[in-house]
Amino acid sequence: MPEEQQIETYHPSFWFVNRFKVIVIGLVVATIVSIFYISFWSAPKDFPVSSIYNLKSGQTLSTLSDNFVKSNIIRSDFWFKSFVYIFTLGNTNIKAGNYGMYNKQNVIDLAWRVSHGILQIIPVKITIPEGLNSFEIADILSSAFPAFDKKIFLNLVEKGKYEGYLFPDTYFIMPDMSEVQMIKMMNDNFNEKIQEVSFDIKKFGKSESDVIKMASIVEEEGRTMETRKIIAGILWKRIALKMPLQVDASFKYINGKTTATLTIEDLKIDSPYNSYTRRGLPPTPISNPGLEAIKATITPTKTPYLYFLTDAEGNMHYAVTFQEHVNNKLKYLK
Repeated sequence: MPEEQQIETYHPSFWFVNRFKVIVIGLVVATIVSIFYISFWSAPKDFPVSSIYNLKSGQTLSTLSDNFVKSNIIRSDFWFKSFVYIFTLGNTNIKAGNYGMYNKQNVIDLAWRVSHGILQIIPVKITIPEGLNSFEIADILSSAFPAFDKKIFLNLVEKGKYEGYLFPDTYFIMPDMSEVQMIKMMNDNFNEKIQEVSFDIKKFGKSESDVIKMASIVEEEGRTMETRKIIAGILWKRIALKMPLQVDASFKYINGKTTATLTIEDLKIDSPYNSYTRRGLPPTPISNPGLEAIKATITPTKTPYLYFLTDAEGNMHYAVTFQEHVNNKLKYLK
């Protein structure tokens, strides 16, 4: 009699229990990993986004790790050093440089970056409009770069006599650039652009210094090439007649005020930049003019006018005599 074959019986309950165990274990492991990641590996809540960290040459891993913890860049000193150790095969060799912290990054990514010198510095597009002075340029740069030092920048501009020679343009600036490098970049741009009109400046018969000083005023007082050329003609004529220039734009450089906010007392301020109480050009340019203003300055339009003003709508009004100028004030500056 043949042996009776045993038939394996399928028990659905057995399969379900095993499957359930696997799911539970998976969820437990996932939860533990998540808690572990959040507690030790993820970026801190106060991660300094959009900052630059300067990893100096010779800095040890322990010092860097400690600084990262204090700066809220990492949560765990232990895990950061552990991952660096793994990525460098035990050499703990970290690369010096300026590291861009533009977005939150976990401890693994940061360990990989310092192990391989991945700086991730991204240039920032900055536009410097025509007619801004160094104080206004410093404000723009300060807003764009947290590490930018306005005091250092302005001291360098004053010491190097760069006012008027920081060419207005669109720049792509690396966040780790120093104040010295930023000034050099803008001044180098000026030296390059001025070549276009250097021959015309010599032909005009005025020094480049005087041309830039006048152009800095013309840039502020006129808005079109036509009006700038007329204003330049009036102001050069005033210089020749030894008359004060009497331009309101100079007060923007003295105390930040414009025509609309000037008072009688402002006009009496004792300053070498006060064009109402001083004859001739200011000691330095009062803004950084663009190429169009420079061109207008050396190609002035000859007119019989000695006075000009701008009304609230931006329209220019000229006068030959002082009385005509007073009448224009009464008529257009109400």
